[in-house]
Amino acid sequence: MKEDELSANLLIRVSRQAMAAEFEVCFPAGKCENGTHLALEALDRVESLEGQLSYFLPTSEIGRINRLAADGPVEAEPWLLDLLRLAMRLCAETGGAYDITSAPLWEAWGFARRNGKIPSETQQTEARQYVGGHLVELDPERRTVRFRKPGVRINLGGIGKGYALDVCAERLLALGMTDFLLHGGQSSVLGRGSPTDAGRPQPWEVGLPNPGQPGRRLGVVRLRDRALGTSGGQFQSFRHRGRRYGHILDPRSGMPAEGVLSATVTAPTAALADALSTAFYVLGPQPSLEYCRTHPEIGMVMLCPGRRGSGVEIHTAGLDGDAWAMD
Repeated sequence: MKEDELSANLLIRVSRQAMAAEFEVCFPAGKCENGTHLALEALDRVESLEGQLSYFLPTSEIGRINRLAADGPVEAEPWLLDLLRLAMRLCAETGGAYDITSAPLWEAWGFARRNGKIPSETQQTEARQYVGGHLVELDPERRTVRFRKPGVRINLGGIGKGYALDVCAERLLALGMTDFLLHGGQSSVLGRGSPTDAGRPQPWEVGLPNPGQPGRRLGVVRLRDRALGTSGGQFQSFRHRGRRYGHILDPRSGMPAEGVLSATVTAPTAALADALSTAFYVLGPQPSLEYCRTHPEIGMVMLCPGRRGSGVEIHTAGLDGDAWAMD
């Protein structure tokens, strides 16, 4: 391989810690002369967003809403109101499988502090009375958020990383970088352009881990100006009396979701992929396949335990051509 061809295929990675994850910009060395500087500038946006979206910071926009919205309408920045509207729309479309008001349940199960525990029946009942999309009122004209009862709290953890990637991508495109792959903790990914200069433009390839063989991948998802989100209970869980409880809760029942090993979603935006991967993990195969059928812009690879207690059952939808391939 000639030196210029080698340079065209080298990838530069620039990363930063934010939102309890590593955010990374990956781009071809030969395609953007000042790419490192542009990547750092885009990653600055993630740090800024963390300060506004953090559930744990009382001074954040989410902290302010959680503190005041039960007392009356709270004005929100236009971009935040748009994000909340997207979240509430997805809550309705998934029958509550994705619900940003599930923060009280998240706290009751100890996952908010990464200290999982079994809540008492009283704690679960108490938490569930503050959960449900009907408890949040958005006024697009006045740009306000209001909670219908005290005790309601919202958490954008299931959509925030994806949204941050979308913001990063917008910034990179505005600065003139057209070919890059972004990820936030590897579970939220966004690809634009191609990873190489040589020949026909190629898609970005994202490996899908094999849940039955740690350290090995099951296949690849190929992104062409698309985003990807993956949800799985293995990212945070605890064991109690021989049973494993994952951190992804079903807001409808108040219990950890079961029956799915991982749900990977491809979508036009990372925020959409992020939120829907959580919803699909909760919903399971058939409702998720039906959602993809009525939303052709959405793709899915869902891994479930084999019916006979061994192996992996794979469900796919909305992935045309070579967008998905088994190893």
